[in-house]
Parts: sequence; structure tokens; C-alpha cells
Amino acid sequence: MSTLSEDPWPWKEPKTIGQRGAFIVIEGLDRAGKTTQVKRLCDKLYSQGHNIKTLRFPDRTSPIGKMIDSYLQSQTEMDDHVIHLLFSANRWEKAKWMEETLKKGCTIVCDRYYHSGMVYSAAKHNPNLSLDWARAPDVGLPKPDAVIFLDLEPEEAEKRGGYGDEKYEKKEMQQRVRELFYTFESDMKVVNAGESLEIVGDHILEKIEETLKDVLEGRSRVGKFEA
Repeated sequence: MSTLSEDPWPWKEPKTIGQRGAFIVIEGLDRAGKTTQVKRLCDKLYSQGHNIKTLRFPDRTSPIGKMIDSYLQSQTEMDDHVIHLLFSANRWEKAKWMEETLKKGCTIVCDRYYHSGMVYSAAKHNPNLSLDWARAPDVGLPKPDAVIFLDLEPEEAEKRGGYGDEKYEKKEMQQRVRELFYTFESDMKVVNAGESLEIVGDHILEKIEETLKDVLEGRSRVGKFEA
């Protein structure tokens, strides 16, 4: 988790005691604008009275996260199965924190989660690393209330600043990742990330409005990711 020394969204006394927070995940291809939209969404929800915490996977600050960072920067090589399990372990490191934070009434907005973990590994065309194999280590993790997929053509992603800095930022890889994300289309709410920041942000809010209402009114419980 990337945290700041000064919390940009300090705790506010909730209007309803005992109400849990919502778990929102922002997914997408590299350079789709996830980090920007996570920040914008957190600011908006906080202004509406929600207590907010944010997560970003991989969490590169933990010992496991530092190993992942070295791999993504192409400083070390690892077997595809090994790095996949490290990505999963990195998420499991935060599982208890996520559950406790939601119970306290904080809404979590997460930059990437297990959908990214599964599709990026399966996109490597390793015949021994299928999508089914990739999902198994994440079974049991807290399940998001809503997953937003910021959809962007790989050709458009290439034009954005910083593209190509990390291991997976290659057009063929990104195209395969996009195809695999769409195998989970029923689990996600798709937003066109090629529009302006403001329009993309507005569409994200529209997509999660019903989810937030269900959580607020106690009609939704925190689930677990299932096989």
C-alpha cells in the first residue's frame, strides 16, 4: 500500500454508526489513468461524507513488494509461476487490513487487484499457467463491491507519457491483457478511458452509485473471492 505521511482524507465521524465501507477497485491496462482516477474518486467520495482509504497493488513497500518491483523494473528474472505467487502473496498481506478497515466504516478505493493478477500472468502464453491456475491463489481474498475497468486501446496507451518503462508495457502484451480482462466482463463495469479526465471520473461515479447505496443501506455484505 502506498500511504502518505499526512492522510489526505482524515477520519470524520460517520453519520451512521456501525455501517461498513464499500470496496471499490479500479482496473485497466497500463497508462489507462487508474492512479489519477483513484485520487479523483477518493476526493469526491470524501467530499460526500465517506471515510476513505486507498490501496495500490502491487504494494512495493513490503519485502515481497520490493521483489516484485525489482522484477517489473527488469532488474531480476523469475519463473512465471513464482512471480505470480508473489503478486498473490502481496495481496494476501493486506487481506486482514482490508477486512478490518471496511468493518470500521472506511471505503477502500484500490488501484489494481486480483483481476490484474490473473490476466497479466495468463497473458504470457505460458502453457503451464492458465487463467484457472492463476486464479487459485487468490481464492478467499475479500471480494470488491464494484470493479471498474478503464478500457483503453493499446495504441492509445502507447501515446501516453512513461509508456514502456516497465516489463509488461508492450503492445502485444497489453492487447492480450485487454482480451483476458473481457473474459471477466460480467464482473466489471466498463468505462472508456479515452475520454477526458472529467468525463471518465463522472462515468466512474455513475457506475458505482447503486453499489454505494446498497452498502449504505446495509443490503450488501463483504464477500470472498471464489473459485
